[in-house]
Amino acid sequence: MALLSVRDLHTRYAVGRQVLRAVDGVSFDIEPGETVGLVGESGCGKSTLGKTVLRLVPSADGEIRLDGVNITRLGDRAMAPHRRRMQMIFQDPFGSLNPRQTIRTVLDTALKVHQQGNAGERARRLQEIIARVGLPADSPDRYPHEFSGGQRQRIGIARALVLHPALIVCDEPVSALDVSIQAQILNLLVDLKRDLGLSYLFISHDLSVVRYFADRVLVMYLGRIVESASHATLWRDPRHPYTKALFAAVPSTDPTHRRTAASIKGELTTDIASGCRFASRCPAATDRCRAEEPLLRTVGEGHHAACHYA
Repeated sequence: MALLSVRDLHTRYAVGRQVLRAVDGVSFDIEPGETVGLVGESGCGKSTLGKTVLRLVPSADGEIRLDGVNITRLGDRAMAPHRRRMQMIFQDPFGSLNPRQTIRTVLDTALKVHQQGNAGERARRLQEIIARVGLPADSPDRYPHEFSGGQRQRIGIARALVLHPALIVCDEPVSALDVSIQAQILNLLVDLKRDLGLSYLFISHDLSVVRYFADRVLVMYLGRIVESASHATLWRDPRHPYTKALFAAVPSTDPTHRRTAASIKGELTTDIASGCRFASRCPAATDRCRAEEPLLRTVGEGHHAACHYA
């Protein structure tokens, strides 16, 4: 049984008199111990999808199942035990921490809210998690501004781990860090996955990071998943023109790289026309693409793409 199962999920925002379909009919599963990467341009709905899965943003329609339990419409009291099972690491390691709280308060509050152990047990848990993420032993009595950016992200990881979750949504967890620090944080996440049996939904616009980190990759465009496959299959044989264009934008030492791959025309827009929502930017679009929206279909073993010509 899948740890997380999402079916036909929709999230909408009112923007003036218009409705923005940030997540528009997304379905996917995450198995125990699996890392699923979620990639796409800024504004395609990646972060909204992650927050909707965690019930931080209300969904308009669809179903979210955790451990087989439908949590989509659960009230706060019924949802509480499930919140312990899934946590989030945010993009901004400083903005996501309260500057007036010590690290002890940040971590201990989560344990108190969920009634996890007495004072002594909570103190031992804090020291255990501080050591596991590689922070100094005196960290609990210090404030966020006393740490470097990489250390603050380790605090964010500690906060996510303190309740023994099964699933962690990582929302661009290394994009605000220096490249050398990014590698340290990614290696820490890999070690934690191996040691604790964690599952990740790893959101990123950096394809090189996702290639290193993910078992399976979902490509998102304007609220929809347009391609999904194992990371090895996707890099070897991308089928959707948008995926190919994303790969073309990745810097490469190969002098033929940009000549042999298609590039993306225009800019991402929230105006969704009839037909394929990528048609206005696709170099291979036809009249069929502009008139008929393609469905996500199987194009190989474990490989799906929403393109008429995949």
